[in-house]
Amino acid sequence: MAALGRGVAESEPAQRARDSAWRNEPTVPLRRSALADAEDPDSAAAGPPADAANLVSLHESIAALLASRGQYRQAYQHLRSALDLMSELSAPPQIPEQFRREVDRLRREHAEAHEQSIRDSLTASYNRRYLDQRLVEVVSEQSHAHGLGVALVDLDWFKQVNDTFGHLVGDRVLQRVVELLQQGLPEGAFCARYGGEEFVLVLPGVDRPTAVTLAETARARVETYAWSSLVLGLRVTVSIGLSHEPATHVAHNTPASPERQLRDADTLLYTAKQSGRNAVAYLLDGKAHLAGPASGRRAVTVPRAIQP
Repeated sequence: MAALGRGVAESEPAQRARDSAWRNEPTVPLRRSALADAEDPDSAAAGPPADAANLVSLHESIAALLASRGQYRQAYQHLRSALDLMSELSAPPQIPEQFRREVDRLRREHAEAHEQSIRDSLTASYNRRYLDQRLVEVVSEQSHAHGLGVALVDLDWFKQVNDTFGHLVGDRVLQRVVELLQQGLPEGAFCARYGGEEFVLVLPGVDRPTAVTLAETARARVETYAWSSLVLGLRVTVSIGLSHEPATHVAHNTPASPERQLRDADTLLYTAKQSGRNAVAYLLDGKAHLAGPASGRRAVTVPRAIQP
């Protein structure tokens, strides 16, 4: 038998489990009852086997190795198996506080790793991966709500910001725009980076007038922000295309409907851009309209075809 971890001799089944974990393959947690049956079926009811503590040490050693490789979920499973083994002993010893803290640490690190995987590294908004997954879920949850609004937000003349003030200032602008867009969002709504200088506001459970108000408020908040406090002479505005689906439509949508709603929002963003930028474009009775001050001072460009 080979020595492992704390110098404890490991059984053949335990060695196989360790080798499997080190090869980064899924393993079935080792159990005291399985080992007892393998060594002596008649002794299963006679009490815990002598090497139950060895398995606890083995699980802990494998968990430490997996955690060092960033495989927190598998490490947590091995620590949980070790705890289960200890709880099955006829006279279970007190679980060391250090062991409990290790389990809590792995749980926190796993949660942090998951959060980082769905966040944009620059702006800390949700990323495209989260948007694609969550939007499908939101659509399936809308049968009892008022509807779903999807607003596609694009920074106006952002290339000029980068060319004039530099990319570091451009990065700070993106970060500040996200902060402004996220202010005042209702419960369940969120902001995600769609790509480049484009962001998406997902507004579940709101009717069309409320969605238009939320989008127009976000646009005005960006326009009126004191951008000169960031760098003298800087001015930033956004254009927004807002697509809204009533609850009755959302409830009968196909799985591809999130893509269609994003496509509709993109078409309306085109309308806002062609109508002079710094505006919110939305559909009402099949016609494109601009919200807020833009509605009285600009002619609306007829958008490209939007599917009904």
